[in-house]
Amino acid sequence: MLYQNLISVIIVSALSFLGVISTEPLTLRLIKVWLPVNFIFVGMLITSMFSLRYINVAMVTVLKNVTNVITALGEMYLFSKHHDSRVWAALFLMIISAISGGITDLSFHAVGYAWQITNCFLTASYSLTLRRVMDTAKQVTKSGNLNEFSMVLLNNTLSLPLGVILVFVFNEVDYLVNTPLLKLPTFWLVMTFSGFLGLAISFTSMWFLHQTGATTYSLVGSLNKIPLSVAGIVLFKVPTSLENSASIFFGLLAGVFFARAKMRERS
Repeated sequence: MLYQNLISVIIVSALSFLGVISTEPLTLRLIKVWLPVNFIFVGMLITSMFSLRYINVAMVTVLKNVTNVITALGEMYLFSKHHDSRVWAALFLMIISAISGGITDLSFHAVGYAWQITNCFLTASYSLTLRRVMDTAKQVTKSGNLNEFSMVLLNNTLSLPLGVILVFVFNEVDYLVNTPLLKLPTFWLVMTFSGFLGLAISFTSMWFLHQTGATTYSLVGSLNKIPLSVAGIVLFKVPTSLENSASIFFGLLAGVFFARAKMRERS
């Protein structure tokens, strides 16, 4: 996580220096406002990585639907936002698919599921907290605005010192000293490429949102989970059953149904 975020900081800083993109200077006032969001951001990344150590890609994809349920409840209590019956029906289907998927999962791992549920809470908290903090953050910037590139730079820069602390907390220092991986050029190549991919996801998501809209983005996001889940099962040769496959497919359809319900709710 530390190395991937470092790659993101280097690339965004270089693009800003060359004048390709514009970013806000990281002032002490802005850092103080953004720090609580950053703690959640780092927790979100780490729990996601830990869950993938124990759970297959398809089940992680389905379990991420629980985030939508938590976010909807958070919006209702924090922002007094009400959803129509179609949205709640889709959220109910997501809960059913997550439960049935867990019950029928042949490679079920309690620790992995605990990490993923924690990740769902942190991801929902991140989006809900971000919504509140962004307005405050804009007031302490020099331009009175905070674009997506500035947020990427801010999040990844603040995560670096926290990442160093976590390396010591999780006792990864001894592992780093003894592992032969750091001597392999292939390892660094793959790690650097994954950093580029992470940043590319952020940039392409921003471009897509700018060209279309949040609703279309949400629907496409639900649809692309289907090939992702299939690829995860095939590439990693995940043992599965007909019941578990049906639960995964049911959960993915629930995600599409949720996106459509949100589209109708906005219209």
